[in-house]
Amino acid sequence: MSDRLLYLARADVEAAGPEMSDIIAALETMFLEKAAGRVEMPPKPGIHPAQDAFIHAMPAFIPALRSAGMKWVSGFPGNQARGLPNISGLIVLNDPGTGFPKAVMDCTWITAKRTGAATAVAAKRLARPGSEIAGILGCGVQGRSNLEALRAVLPIKKVKAFDRSAAAAGTFRADSDRMFGIDVEIVATPEAAVRGSDVVVTAGPILKTPHASIKAGWLGPGAFASLVDYDSYWSREALAEADKFTTDDRAQFEYVKTLGYFKDVPPVYAELAELIAGTKPGRESARERTIACNLGLALEDMATASLVYERAVARGVGTWLEP
Repeated sequence: MSDRLLYLARADVEAAGPEMSDIIAALETMFLEKAAGRVEMPPKPGIHPAQDAFIHAMPAFIPALRSAGMKWVSGFPGNQARGLPNISGLIVLNDPGTGFPKAVMDCTWITAKRTGAATAVAAKRLARPGSEIAGILGCGVQGRSNLEALRAVLPIKKVKAFDRSAAAAGTFRADSDRMFGIDVEIVATPEAAVRGSDVVVTAGPILKTPHASIKAGWLGPGAFASLVDYDSYWSREALAEADKFTTDDRAQFEYVKTLGYFKDVPPVYAELAELIAGTKPGRESARERTIACNLGLALEDMATASLVYERAVARGVGTWLEP
């Protein structure tokens, strides 16, 4: 055992970062452990210094992955006007045998990648296997990571992208062409992004009062939607059309409801661990409308952060801090 602490700045995390397929696999292992009751994750407490802003503490323990720690993360939608990222924060990993901290790392890359990976894990159970058209509403970091993850599990060939910022949409198209070589059509309205899409991802700011831009009838029969921004984009009537409404953790979902979110959503059919373990069926027909509203779990962060730590140590990435 070493009492040294490894510090990984954002560039270090990105340099040591695993492939998206590896993150998806780690999350599936974690969710199987969760289904068996072999993990620990209390509801995330937080403070809210400004409207629609948060700073959350997110601890979790996954014995099978020897991963224990906490993410201290903030989300400030107003940062965009300041030229700053919406999401920022740190992850602390502890040695589960001694409790000693073993690493401190920037959380930005991990948050983006594990969020996309959770969408992919849900899509494997809830989307039609031949889904080719994706509608992405919100062309920031989460829009990119969700597209990357979806392409790892579905044959996505075309993207319809919407963002209230024309510049953000243009950058998204250029980045998607450079990174994935995929056809991206910038559309002028949320309706154009949703109609005709096999998979829809809404990835705007999380709002306590949804702007409800997506209306009933837009999400077609057989489509799958991932609500990365809670229900911010969705009208009550559009959500009511879902045949299956799922989340990544039922207890966390109910806790978030007590904070004033999800005032008018369908009942939760299943949580992601149940779909992966097979105790609840996923998609059962080609015409089902399915929705996953993944909140973002500390378990997902710890599963991903452990991969980053192992690769950083193996590759000599980061800075060791002496006691």
